[in-house]
Amino acid sequence: MTSGTDLDATVAEVLAELAELEDPRIRAVNEKHGDDHGVNLTKLRAVAKRLKTQHDLALALWATGDTAARLVALLICRPKAFDAAQLDTMVREAARPKVHDWLVNYVVKKNGHKEELRLAWMDDADEAALSAGWALTTERVAKNPDGLDLAELLDTIEAGMKDAPARLQWAMNTCLATIGIEHPEHRTRAIGIGERLRVLEDYPTSPGCISPYAPVWITEMVARQEA
Repeated sequence: MTSGTDLDATVAEVLAELAELEDPRIRAVNEKHGDDHGVNLTKLRAVAKRLKTQHDLALALWATGDTAARLVALLICRPKAFDAAQLDTMVREAARPKVHDWLVNYVVKKNGHKEELRLAWMDDADEAALSAGWALTTERVAKNPDGLDLAELLDTIEAGMKDAPARLQWAMNTCLATIGIEHPEHRTRAIGIGERLRVLEDYPTSPGCISPYAPVWITEMVARQEA
């Protein structure tokens, strides 16, 4: 068993290593997207790969509040070891977009409490929690839609996505596109909602990537599936 002193020393070593990897140019790019770290993610993943799974260390790194350390923590933790209350707290603490994204996709989605949390978060007023709820709902729309009222989800998206905060808007838009792509019976309406709201219509998209603007996203993905 690792002693508290050994754990503290390891945390300090990881923080020092991440500090050495800090690149001001990467930080400048990340800050444009709301993230506050300058570590190349490939190098960060290499740090996590070397550490391997260490749940206690992950908890200690998360507790530092440092964004790069939290990203490492999410890669070395045991997703199934968290209870619902822990994940709920962590989601609300995940102020940075990349931390929130990795927490939901790498940890919450692999945890047995995810449906319980999804239901709770979809009725939450906290933006981070509600965004996580929409992300989990999108996963169900794609993989396990039984029991979901897709028409009601479209109603909610149509009523609230236009004026939603950025992170929540992105999550709702992803759900809108997923409904349109995966469920032909709702495709025309999903595209129509996207065309009326025009959310992310002008989002800069790199060559070879699909625009997040729902009508384009849906149309392109369906065309690829039918090719």
